Formats: sequence, C-alpha cells, structure tokens
Amino acid sequence: MYPEELVKPMRQDLVTAGFSELKTTEDVDQLLSQKTGTTLVVVNSVCGCAAANCRPAVKIAVQNGKKPDNLTTVFAGQDADATKQARNYMLPYPPSSPSIALFKDGQLVHLLERHHIEGRDAQTIADNLVDAFNEVC
Repeated sequence: MYPEELVKPMRQDLVTAGFSELKTTEDVDQLLSQKTGTTLVVVNSVCGCAAANCRPAVKIAVQNGKKPDNLTTVFAGQDADATKQARNYMLPYPPSSPSIALFKDGQLVHLLERHHIEGRDAQTIADNLVDAFNEVC
C-alpha cells in the first residue's frame, strides 16, 4: 500500500471535483448493488496516466450537461478491499488501474481500461465518456 501522504493529493483531485470515495467493501456494495440510476466509478492510481489522462478526463466529462447520478472513486494500491470489490462488479474484465466504469441500474454498461486511457489525451477520453453519458444517463 502507498503511504497516505503520497496519495492524498491524488484522492483530493477527484473529491474536489465532486466524487465520493468508496473506501470499504460495504461502501462499494451499498452503492453498486442499487438497481436504479447511474454510477461512475473511477479506479484511481498513482501512475502517470492517471494523473495526465484519467483524472483530467473525468473532470472534463462530468461538466457535460448529462452526467451520472453518482460520481465515485476507489484508490488502487491504497483501498485494496474496496478496489477489489469494485472490480468484482466489473467482471469479466480483468483488473485495470486506472479504469473508468459506468453502471446503469446495477449493470456495467461502459468501461475504459488502462489501455484505453494510456497514450490518449484527456479530451479524447472525456469525449468518449460524454458520448456514454449522453446515451446512458
């Protein structure tokens, strides 16, 4: 696990943008077991593509006219149990950090894995998310 002092600014980057943190398996289950509404889950990470691409992209995307009902995040390498539980809801996709998952009525409907994030600019990723929000939310 990473030291909290290291990840605190990375956590705050999304929290100040309106995302709530899911830190326990109970937090994850309580939210993702809901069968109504839309939820965005960002699997946050200390990696460079999270800082340069993922976090900026989701912050841009949620400024769209349509956005998910719930904006949430888990932190890989820090909140291990919560991250593992969130990834269980993302099956059959393999674990990926960072990643961005969109759920509607309790079902995974859109997922961007690390290979969709790494090497793409934040605006391109945001455009992909906005398209998904416009279709699902």
